[in-house]
Amino acid sequence: MKFDMEKPVKIVMLGAGGTGGHIAPHIYRLLYALDRPARFIICDGDVVEQKNLVRQNFAPADLGFNKARVLAERYSSVFGMEAEYVPAFIENLDALMELIKPLQWKLDRYDWRTHSEMVVLIGAVDNNKSRQLCHKAFSQSKDLIYIDSGNGEFSGQVVCGVRKNGHTVQKPVGSVYPEMMKDKGDKFPTELSCAEAAQSDPQSMAANITAATAVVDMVYNILTHGESAARQTDFSAKTVRMQTTLEKRRRKAA
Repeated sequence: MKFDMEKPVKIVMLGAGGTGGHIAPHIYRLLYALDRPARFIICDGDVVEQKNLVRQNFAPADLGFNKARVLAERYSSVFGMEAEYVPAFIENLDALMELIKPLQWKLDRYDWRTHSEMVVLIGAVDNNKSRQLCHKAFSQSKDLIYIDSGNGEFSGQVVCGVRKNGHTVQKPVGSVYPEMMKDKGDKFPTELSCAEAAQSDPQSMAANITAATAVVDMVYNILTHGESAARQTDFSAKTVRMQTTLEKRRRKAA
């Protein structure tokens, strides 16, 4: 899959916890190195708690502060970028569509033309209801790269879906795992009771870091090489294994 290497870039990440927290610093470093306008918007309504300090990318000084704000302010300042974040959970389709709406940039003051942003949506969420929302936004987008990360205690997967000119050219996670779209019992983070929120699925630090690495690899290849052959990466942090499903190449007619 080929991507335009001159377009301005906007990355929107939902989730700044176990996986998102490890994704963030590498995305800032990557965007800093790009020779084109780039933005990174982190969204999460959660605050840093004591239980987050081992598995997630936070320090004791962050306790009580919003996770998206901590990551955005810390790493944007390091790389001299604007800190953009939403200190809330994105649970509404209109709000998500507004976030991923591509803006128009004028790259040269002597050139009347404008350039539309390349938008990358990263799902670093831990519930299928949020994935269902991202799937709807993906289906309604003209152009969108949607990379979703999900994992359990030791294993998981990262799936890259692509929309181009109103057509799905690479299936998103909801089409690869249709059972996620049928999950009616899942809830948004704001719908959870205190007891339910406390009983989150167990995950290991190694699994979160492995998932983050796969996400960053995909984004890196898209932005710096203009292509990504990876459609899906399945991994196990316990066996130190990563297996990638590659894009099927169309055979040229003889």
